[in-house]
Amino acid sequence: MSKATGDPERAINGFMSVAQLLEEPRLARLYTYILREGEVTIDEIVADIDMPRTTAYADTGSLVDLGVLTRDEEQKTHTYTAIPITLTANLDGNTYTITPTLIEAIGRSPQDQDLDLLIEKYGIGKLAAALTYAIPYVEGGMTERLAARELGLQPAFGIAVLQALREVILEMREYDPYFDQIRNAHDKPVDEEA
Repeated sequence: MSKATGDPERAINGFMSVAQLLEEPRLARLYTYILREGEVTIDEIVADIDMPRTTAYADTGSLVDLGVLTRDEEQKTHTYTAIPITLTANLDGNTYTITPTLIEAIGRSPQDQDLDLLIEKYGIGKLAAALTYAIPYVEGGMTERLAARELGLQPAFGIAVLQALREVILEMREYDPYFDQIRNAHDKPVDEEA
């Protein structure tokens, strides 16, 4: 048993779990679906998100192994519950927190051309930056054009990305217990970090 302060093994395992969710949109989508639903069965997963049964079993098993889902095996029909996760990184004195809202945006990317193109062209970091601008846009504190310009995106594309993220924010605000920890570009613009 490790006697190290802060349990570095658990911290690194948590980091790896978040990293895998960021890399695998299908797992991200399943994780945030279960987080929103509270408790689900495989049958509900198959019906609600149109996932093949074998994939649902495999993916829930993977998420249990990652430590982001729990499986209740006390009943014949197992139920799954998501564990809200957060990862905060401090780089050069600047802090950024990854919450289930960003994971939801990753999970939506295969079904949303604008989010998918943003990730393909600019990477997940740009998606995270766009999320920080989408929050004040949704709250009415920043126009879409200003947010798109600040992100360095072509106006039409930037606006499309912000509108896609608007849906993510409106849905996840209620379910992400760490939503208030997401950086808001209205309070601290991304370019201040450079």
